[in-house]
Amino acid sequence: MKVWLFLHLLGFTLWIGGAIASMVAGVSVKREGREALGVVARAQAAIQKALIGPGALITVLSGLILTFGVTARTGELVGFNLWLVLMQAAGIVGALVALLISLPTASKLARIDPVGPHADYFDELRTRQKITASIAGVLAMAALVGGVMVR
Repeated sequence: MKVWLFLHLLGFTLWIGGAIASMVAGVSVKREGREALGVVARAQAAIQKALIGPGALITVLSGLILTFGVTARTGELVGFNLWLVLMQAAGIVGALVALLISLPTASKLARIDPVGPHADYFDELRTRQKITASIAGVLAMAALVGGVMVR
């Protein structure tokens, strides 16, 4: 069980750390010209693929295994705990948003030129990315709060 807990914490660290790095890159590019948006979009896509996506996946899978392990060991679910439910629900929904919407959007953004003929589509995808990444980030933070309060 300690290995799964380690993987759970590692995945969550990758997920949140990558999300914060991506957010800082997105905010800092506002001071640069439009040409720099493409470089930052490619960097954010790399962060999504290397940190956020795998981190969210590892977190959810290890969390499910931890939940099933506790259930198998005790023979039943430990009493209803609002904080545990918050951690599990927010974590699963946040991971789904990150994996199914943010990751593909970041990949599309990385392939489009922000100053070329598809600049309007780039802006539309960038807006979608801001919204979905923010939603996934808020849910991840809610899961973190739930996890801290469980202990």
